[in-house]
Amino acid sequence: MSQPKELASYLEGKWVNGKGREVALVNPSTEETLATSKTDGLDFKGALAYAREGGAALRAMSFAARGELVRAMSKAIHGARDELIGLAVQNGGSTRSDAKFDIDGAWGTLAAYGDIGAELGDRTFLLDGDATQLGRSARLFGQHVYVPREGVAVHINAFNFPAWGLGEKAAVAILAGMPIVAKPATSTALVTHRIVELIANAGILPAGVLSLVCGSSGDMLDHVTGQDVVAFTGSSTTGALLRRGEGVVANSVRMNVEADSLNAAVLGPDVAEGSDVLNLFLADVVRDMTQKTGQKCTAIRRVYVPRDKAEMVLEHLRERLSGVRVGNPSLEDVTMGPLSTAQQLKDVRAGIGKLEANAKVVFGSATEVSPLLGAGEPGKGFFLSPVLLFNDSPASGDVAHLHEVFGPVATVMSYDGSAKSAAALVRAGHGGLVSSVYSDDKEFLKAFVLGIAPFHGRVTIGSSKIAAQAVPPGLVLPGLIHGGPGRAGGGEELGGKRGLAFYMQRVALQGDRALLEGICGK
Repeated sequence: MSQPKELASYLEGKWVNGKGREVALVNPSTEETLATSKTDGLDFKGALAYAREGGAALRAMSFAARGELVRAMSKAIHGARDELIGLAVQNGGSTRSDAKFDIDGAWGTLAAYGDIGAELGDRTFLLDGDATQLGRSARLFGQHVYVPREGVAVHINAFNFPAWGLGEKAAVAILAGMPIVAKPATSTALVTHRIVELIANAGILPAGVLSLVCGSSGDMLDHVTGQDVVAFTGSSTTGALLRRGEGVVANSVRMNVEADSLNAAVLGPDVAEGSDVLNLFLADVVRDMTQKTGQKCTAIRRVYVPRDKAEMVLEHLRERLSGVRVGNPSLEDVTMGPLSTAQQLKDVRAGIGKLEANAKVVFGSATEVSPLLGAGEPGKGFFLSPVLLFNDSPASGDVAHLHEVFGPVATVMSYDGSAKSAAALVRAGHGGLVSSVYSDDKEFLKAFVLGIAPFHGRVTIGSSKIAAQAVPPGLVLPGLIHGGPGRAGGGEELGGKRGLAFYMQRVALQGDRALLEGICGK
């Protein structure tokens, strides 16, 4: 066994090690310690100040120039793709397919925002709409503009996407003109650490534009200012705690939260057995249950089917899930790896117990699993089989509508076939990132989609004409917003150019039209 690597943080332009208690990063298949981290004693106040100074160089650049920086970051990640995939298999318990999903999401999003930078061109700020005449005189006008904020973006990311989480937030912030301090989840930080090494060693970014915290963020958020922003992805409990932080509250710090989400998939009453739409529905449900071992914020947790189709759907799902091979993802024939940490396994098992208050397990087990280990030691690793539950008479207060089990777990529930009934059950989740519906019935779709739209950031529609080219609901696209109301955190990320607004200040300019046009470059 090799000596575990100590992960340093990258602050104030140099790699620094903290003091105090070490936190171990392990291989979730073997429980071998791969690396350690510690951050006690690090100067987070100084690190934020240094990053803010780095923002001046970014703000002086055009969008096109910033876009080239983002594109260079994309190329650096893509160039080390195989190495990063290997780290994700080791530290994240990801299959190669799941690791590619994460790594390719990172460089792909960065590349997409590089294209947006080229599209925006030589400007350093954005106009927001047309100028508005403010009075009877044709001289007095107003114009809204977005300008880069003169602070730092603190990015606190989740354990499940160490590459994509870094890339999607960094792409938008840097293109908008803000430096970033990235704080990945410690348990899976090996991939993020290596990406930052690659970018730093290549000298891609101006000094201060990219910083990294490997380990606890300590008192960092006590030192944020009104020009800074915080973007967090993780549990609603942690998000609420961060929102109450002294520095965040005292300085009215802008904050974006992406939290829990009980995403749903709804099968329309018109969908027939053997149809392309049914196959699309089944494929999406099984993929979301097993991809990244169900550890995706966009994964389908609730599955609604018309009551007269419930047994048919359960039979198909059980058949497909029986083909899932659980084990050490370094083995070629494994199709689902372990959960990322021992605590994740404990939490998922406890969550299945909660779901059983209103539903019955119809596939899999919370405790019994025989993983394919390769050279691994029996009894080691955080493995779990896919678990499917069924509830024939769901009510809005059931646990499946209230508690997210962040693993390879979904609950199938019956509804009476009406759009109103299906929408009411989906809305019982109190806000989600994405839900999907599968139907060709235009009236059903209209009533259902408009019924759940206020409770979601995104709604996907699967139908026969796009079944062969449909994008899975769990895939976050850079051109569409990612976030959702209520339980999902109330935040919004990405969305193409829309995402830049979070990192910029909208200000209304008013005065002589000719002077405004001179300032705004018209």
